[in-house]
Formats: sequence, structure tokens, C-alpha cells
Amino acid sequence: MTDVPPDSTSGPRAAAVARTTNETDIAIDLTLDGTGQMEASTGIPFFDHMLSQLGRHGGFDLSVRAVGDLEIDAHHTVEDVGIALGEVFRTALGDKAGVRRFASNRVPLDEALVDVALDLSGRPFFVYEVEFPGEKILGDPPFDPQLVEEFWRAFVVASAITLHVTLIRGRNTHHIIEATFKAVARSLRDAVRVEGAGIPSTKGKL
Repeated sequence: MTDVPPDSTSGPRAAAVARTTNETDIAIDLTLDGTGQMEASTGIPFFDHMLSQLGRHGGFDLSVRAVGDLEIDAHHTVEDVGIALGEVFRTALGDKAGVRRFASNRVPLDEALVDVALDLSGRPFFVYEVEFPGEKILGDPPFDPQLVEEFWRAFVVASAITLHVTLIRGRNTHHIIEATFKAVARSLRDAVRVEGAGIPSTKGKL
């Protein structure tokens, strides 16, 4: 695995990561101060669509390329992308000087409404209160909604943030998942925004 840290003296907050295991081969490029340019290729069309929501609504320039053992299951690919994305996000943030740190959003998608609150705390903690109707998302391969929780948990641990995701209401699985990705994206966009110079913590470090 390799990481390319951001240049702390000039240029945008950006990083790249390459992560290879016996199950997946992943490369991610991320620019936090981007324009929402997005490219995702994981072999799982619905997951690509959700990653695109994350980049576009987060205002990030994000490229995700992943090859995994989909002949076995999509689990390894989805979880490992979460790990790699968390690593690159944490690297791109640097020392977090001046960031807003806290953010929350409620995002609707038709009948679905999802509430997200997060903290760039440096301490991974994940609360996920979402119940799905049960059906998989059709596609080739189909997407199991249970993988959404695995993705966010992997992202939270690798990025060392606190994330709470709560389903307020919803009946359509696609709508619930998409509202979740949009709500997290908007909250990340707000939390990483620079509005000062100091570290937003009484500890002096995040």
C-alpha cells in the first residue's frame, strides 16, 4: 500500500492510495477542494453510482478503480474500497487545521429521509440505525444492502471519524441507500471546509 500526502505548503488538499490484497486491487485519487468530478469503476454498477453521489455531492474530485473477486461475492470489493477511501481521506485532510470539524445533514429522496451527523474527531466511532425492506438492488452483480453498513464502517475506521447514520423514514431500498450517500457527502463537504487557522480542539490535535 502506498500513500501520497498532500503538499501542506501549496496546492489543494489531495492524496492517492494504492491498496492490493489477495482479494482486491484498488487505486483511489482524492482532491477535497474539487469540483465534484467523479470516476468510479469497481465492477459493481450500483456501487459505482453511489460512489459518484459521494464525489459529486461532496464537491470532491474522486477517482476509484477497483478489481475484486466478484465471482465469490461483492463484500471484499465494497469493504476494501471503504478502507482505501478512508485512508486517502485521512491523508488528504492533513493536520485538519482550520476545518469546521462537525457537520450534520438530513437528506430526502422521495419517501426516504436519512439523518447524518459526523465529527472529524480522530476517533473512529460508528452508529448505524438503518433497516432495509430486504430486497437486493438488481444489477449484474446484484447489490446486497447489508454491504452499505460494511462500507461505512470500513471508511470510519480508516479515516478515524465519528459517523452517525439514522433512517428517519423510507420504504424503497434504492432511495434509502442513495439518500445515505448524499447525506454523508454533504456532511463531509461541510466538515472539511476551512474557516480558520487553528486546530478545532482544546487538545490542540485531532
